[in-house]
Amino acid sequence: MEGRRVAAAGAVVHDATGRLLLVRRGREPQVGRWTLPGGRVEPGESPAEAAAREVTEETGIVVTVGREWLVLERPGPDGVVFEIHDFTADVLGGELRPGDDATDAGWFTAAELAELPLTTDLLGILDRAGLLPRV
Repeated sequence: MEGRRVAAAGAVVHDATGRLLLVRRGREPQVGRWTLPGGRVEPGESPAEAAAREVTEETGIVVTVGREWLVLERPGPDGVVFEIHDFTADVLGGELRPGDDATDAGWFTAAELAELPLTTDLLGILDRAGLLPRV
């Protein structure tokens, strides 16, 4: 039996100083690791709409979504395959606070990222895309 496909979306968000917004995962897969804010695309929602909603739900930050920069697949529990659409996004407002299934949220410099337990190859993916923090 082939794995069930689930659409998901996330966003790369930098603050005015160039730091990157990350959340600590509160659920599997990769619970406890830091990653981009994101989650499942709900019925009737586009991946871009889902990315904006998920950023706000997980971090309290309100964003406007820009270009899609990456689509990748990741295995999930029980044979699920997540098709993740990642976008760039700009901050419109809000106040940083973890929410939904994120246990923590924060803004990080490139040096700080190197010290965090990140999800699989996140640092490499961001580096190859030129999206690492600018500070």
